[in-house]
Amino acid sequence: MIALLNLIDTLITLYIWVIIIGVVLSWLIAFNVINTHNRFVYIAVDTINRLTEPVLRPIRNFLPNLGGLDVSPVILLLALFFAQNLIRYDIPMWLGAGRF
Repeated sequence: MIALLNLIDTLITLYIWVIIIGVVLSWLIAFNVINTHNRFVYIAVDTINRLTEPVLRPIRNFLPNLGGLDVSPVILLLALFFAQNLIRYDIPMWLGAGRF
């Protein structure tokens, strides 16, 4: 059971990094630092959008319109950090395994 919790924890950590990279890429595109006409940049941005958009869209629909400010990645990161802390500390203690 602990091995499964470690796997889930690692997947959450990887997804957190994908979200952070997506936010940074969106800033770089908005400030014209990188160009999406470059094939590699387009593929990277498209892949990250396909990974993050299905999770961010319901959060965006729930939040009020804040103009040009998108806080949905922050809310998703907070939820993922909460889930990660549950997996790292609380669930192993409930299972009697202590902290891993």
